[in-house]
Amino acid sequence: MAKASEIKVGNILRYNGELVTVTEVLHRTPGKGGAFYLDKFRNIKTGKIVEARLATDEQVEICRVETNDFQYLYEEGDYMVIMDNTTYDQHNIPKALFGPAVKFLKEGMNVIVSFESEEPIMATAPNHVELEITYTEPAVKGDTSSGALKNATTENGVEIKVPLFVNQGDKIKVDTRTGEYVERVK
Repeated sequence: MAKASEIKVGNILRYNGELVTVTEVLHRTPGKGGAFYLDKFRNIKTGKIVEARLATDEQVEICRVETNDFQYLYEEGDYMVIMDNTTYDQHNIPKALFGPAVKFLKEGMNVIVSFESEEPIMATAPNHVELEITYTEPAVKGDTSSGALKNATTENGVEIKVPLFVNQGDKIKVDTRTGEYVERVK
């Protein structure tokens, strides 16, 4: 247990039985009464923002979180199986922890996962991945207006918009946060 005055932005706390990450800490000293902290927390599971008013000596539980690199092995139902790169231990991680980036994961790719008491609480895919285009229509001659895009299917079955010059068999870089084409890879 720690005092509210020891909370820092980025800490992960157990607040009202839920795991939250600290996004903002404000110290207030009003004219009347004692000083207090106005904190903003983001619920790790739901993403909901919670505001809290804590006395300076109020006790809070700062959680010990371990974050490591893991290798994504394969998909199994609603879980992604990952392996610790140093101990070779395997863990099942719920797909929901990766968010929308989960559809861009390829076997063998490195991911970052955070655990609190052996429970996975956060998972992050790389910001950019390289994927091969397995299908796309050929560009139509004369369809060269600036910024023209066409549909393409990647090796893992995701359909994205790409520029007209991208062809079947090309490797491209995709932003996993937005799902958008970044560049063609040589």
